[in-house]
Amino acid sequence: MKWNTYSKRTWQAAVAACALALTASGCASSSDTAASGQGNGPLVIGASVSLTGDFADNGKAVQRGYQLWADSVNAKGGLLGRKVEFKIVDDLSSPTQVITNYQNLINRDHVDLVFGPFSSLLTVPASQVAKRYGYAFLEPAGGGPQVFAQHLNNLFFVQPAPSVRAGDVFAKWVLSLPADKRPRTAAYAELDDPFAGPIAESVRTAFEAAGIKTVYKQVYPAETADLSPVMSGIAAAHPDVLVSGTQNNDAYAQIKSLVQLKFSPKFVFMSNGANSPLEFPDKVGAANTSGIMSSGDWYPSSTAAGSAEFAAAYVKKYGGTAQQVDNSSAEAYACGQLLADVAKKAGKIDNATIIKSLHSGSWPTLLGDLGWNADGAPTSSFSLVQWQGGKLLPVYPAAAAQAAPVYPKPNWGG
Repeated sequence: MKWNTYSKRTWQAAVAACALALTASGCASSSDTAASGQGNGPLVIGASVSLTGDFADNGKAVQRGYQLWADSVNAKGGLLGRKVEFKIVDDLSSPTQVITNYQNLINRDHVDLVFGPFSSLLTVPASQVAKRYGYAFLEPAGGGPQVFAQHLNNLFFVQPAPSVRAGDVFAKWVLSLPADKRPRTAAYAELDDPFAGPIAESVRTAFEAAGIKTVYKQVYPAETADLSPVMSGIAAAHPDVLVSGTQNNDAYAQIKSLVQLKFSPKFVFMSNGANSPLEFPDKVGAANTSGIMSSGDWYPSSTAAGSAEFAAAYVKKYGGTAQQVDNSSAEAYACGQLLADVAKKAGKIDNATIIKSLHSGSWPTLLGDLGWNADGAPTSSFSLVQWQGGKLLPVYPAAAAQAAPVYPKPNWGG
């Protein structure tokens, strides 16, 4: 579960550029032709993925998840007897290139189905192309408000909840604690980002309504190179809980600064960065992760549908350990799981059937059971995860927990 870092100004400029590109492109034609997904040959799924550019690391993780699912389903005979093939093209992490890619996949390559790219920035224009041609659009990595504001019934965000709801599970857990165990004061350090900032603000709203006093709040631009002044202000305010609306790099910088300042809040929640099982301990020091919380949708020891099979297959194909699997790969794999379930239940796999089926009921995946509203926003919730003993473990809600939450947070160094 990751979100791309973009300032509001950058996001607005990119969306404006995409609108111009869509207007000038063939996507704005009146064609409503969609592939049926039926036939005797391979079932070809097209996807535009960031293999180069700003989103390349995450894009490659998405690619791995897509291909791993194809390998898995093909080993079992394919979907409805058809071998699954992916046609993946590089969008260069560009909103305009992603439009061209999906137009070509649909109109030139005549793929049967399409899956989504990485990031909300690319998902918005890509989903508009898919909608124009009547294609279902399962997408693993575009959960920002702008995605659902389009009101597209063909779009399905394959995570448990919209991105801005990622902090709700932390707020719910804190407010479930006995009154004498709850934090009394809170500080908020927020990246000026359309994804990270609103997560922290959602927690702040819940905390203030419950009487947890805000003693410090600072929003900083993405260009901020030195976060020590912000963290010094937090240390001076001495809050019980720190809620950080972060992406990866600023999350690492926040922890490093707090360690230097020797200030360790009783509770720390980070919207992003701390939920990276491989990068976070490497960047901040494994001993400094203990007790830090974030939210997540997949973890190596998950017992959700197909999770163990996914983890084993990933390690066999790509190496490493299950603890090092990027969530983006799990989310991409879940798109395939949903497709297979629709095929099994409906006995066919065309775009109209996928759209109708996924808007009915709940569907089991390695991310948990998923369902969506009319705009493609998932209706479940994330899990609260915490670093314990060098591992990122789910601790809340009880149904998903594999360990009890540890609080207060241990001091830096373990």
